[in-house]
Amino acid sequence: MNLLSMDCEEIFQKLACGAKFRRLGPKNPKKDCQSPDYGAPAGKIRKVRQVKDENCRGNDETRPLSDDSDVEKDHAEEKSITYKDTLADKSNKKDMVDHLRKSMKISTAGQSVPKPFESFEELISDYNISRKLVQNILNFGFTKPTPVQMQAIPCMLQGRQVLACAPTGSGKTAAFLIPVIHALGGPKKQGFRAVIVSPTRELAKQTFRECIRLCEGSNLRTHIISKVGNASEKYGPNSSQKFDILITTPNRLVYMLEQDPPAVSLKSVEWLIVDEADKLFEVGPRGFRDQLAAIYVACDSDSVKRAMFSATYSTHVAKWCRRNLKKVISVTVGHRNTAAEDVQQDLLFVGNEEGKLIAIRNLVKQGLASPVLVFVQSKERAQELFEELLYDGLNIDVIHADRTQLQRDNTVRAFREGKIWILICTELMGRGIDFKGVNTVINYDFPLSAVSYIHRIGRTGRAGRTGRAVTFFTTEDTPHLRSIATVMKDSGCDVPEYMLKLKRPKKTDRQKLEYIAPERKKISTVPSYEKFKLHKEKVKKINRRLRKKGKRGISMMPEKKVIHQSGLAKKYYSKHYNINTKKHKKSCKTEEESMLAVED
Repeated sequence: MNLLSMDCEEIFQKLACGAKFRRLGPKNPKKDCQSPDYGAPAGKIRKVRQVKDENCRGNDETRPLSDDSDVEKDHAEEKSITYKDTLADKSNKKDMVDHLRKSMKISTAGQSVPKPFESFEELISDYNISRKLVQNILNFGFTKPTPVQMQAIPCMLQGRQVLACAPTGSGKTAAFLIPVIHALGGPKKQGFRAVIVSPTRELAKQTFRECIRLCEGSNLRTHIISKVGNASEKYGPNSSQKFDILITTPNRLVYMLEQDPPAVSLKSVEWLIVDEADKLFEVGPRGFRDQLAAIYVACDSDSVKRAMFSATYSTHVAKWCRRNLKKVISVTVGHRNTAAEDVQQDLLFVGNEEGKLIAIRNLVKQGLASPVLVFVQSKERAQELFEELLYDGLNIDVIHADRTQLQRDNTVRAFREGKIWILICTELMGRGIDFKGVNTVINYDFPLSAVSYIHRIGRTGRAGRTGRAVTFFTTEDTPHLRSIATVMKDSGCDVPEYMLKLKRPKKTDRQKLEYIAPERKKISTVPSYEKFKLHKEKVKKINRRLRKKGKRGISMMPEKKVIHQSGLAKKYYSKHYNINTKKHKKSCKTEEESMLAVED
């Protein structure tokens, strides 16, 4: 009956063991409750609950669950901890990226450079690259990305323009092909959307083969210009426009652009790739700067992006990129202008030109690891050396610009198949050509520059393999020896100290070598009396021909080579052969006599 006479408040106090609670107004009914929005720590909540249990056991004192100032303080501390953790995470990630770049010898320059990736599977999750393309990469033989691929591919996938410099054989071709193939997606009838420019036809064909393998399953149409005769019908505005990627040399592409109307349109180009950029930017007869400028103007789309790749660093290319490419990223692997560390490099003093033939025959007798590439400075010297070594019982051949395209293709194919052991070639063959398994490189003629040396010996020691490079030098090559010795030392080779202390050649002398190669004696082991005997037979044949025509015969001239031109050649022959070229030219009465004057 007592319970019936009690009101609700008295019953509640009885059940609550005498604890007293403040009544809350309707404006803030949850003031003393623990709000989940404050994010108070779990330990704090457990502590408040313990206080409440003690009050229920007999404490008549009224105590709130929590105080507003404590909650706000806890919230501020938690917020501060979260911000510090975020900064720490960012700092740790940056340290990890910097450590990865340092371990791979990658250096970058530019704004907001993307982080490098460590496996090709990351490209699927981070950049949404198709699994088919990644599978093609793995089938190509890349188990993990090379340093230049780790950094250059993310930059290009984000649409950034790139200037990349990495050693020979480091996978630069795949570094620009992978993002280009991903960017194009699938085939479209818009004309060429990507243009890849290479300095030589052999390098263009090599890039074409790699592109075909990486494009497998994407239906992208890749073309290489082999003949310019029917280019207008095949690639012109009236064609089907069923093509996506163009791989070519600068001269052929410029020839097509100069036709009226142009035989090819580059209005839809999204990516312009320049392979071996330092060579294409060279000025003069050996460079392609004028042709590259015409191609650059033809790719006038607002959305076109450009990427430059090379094995050597050129200040001309770097300055041009900084002036003309927006937000360009520079990627450098290893030290600039250094040779591969996997190549054993040797310098061999041979005395004079005659000593070179003796040295190369001695190397063959000692046992050269084939296949072998032999570099000379001109196509004439390549043919002369080939004729000298042809009868030594070696599987040898020569490749230069005077040979037909069919002959060059057959020679390259035979060398790749192992039918040719020694291949004699000129300077341009040292640019980018990837001959699998080249074990030895011989610089028969001393390289004209350190850049030339790096590209030559870069044909061996590729993709992690080891190789050997032997460079002949004579007393005439001594002024240019220091630059090559410096490159060798930077790549870890032992070099005599005196070579590093040699006097540097003058800047004007170095610039002359870019345009005019040094004059060298003819490569021959034929004795002088045999040469004179052959020369007499030539004179007799010409005299018989002249007498039949009723003309006067010519006298027996000394068997000396005279070139009718001004400049270094005239000075050289006047000095070394004691022949006055002006008087000698006047003495040539007939066309046959003039021809004989320039023969050997």
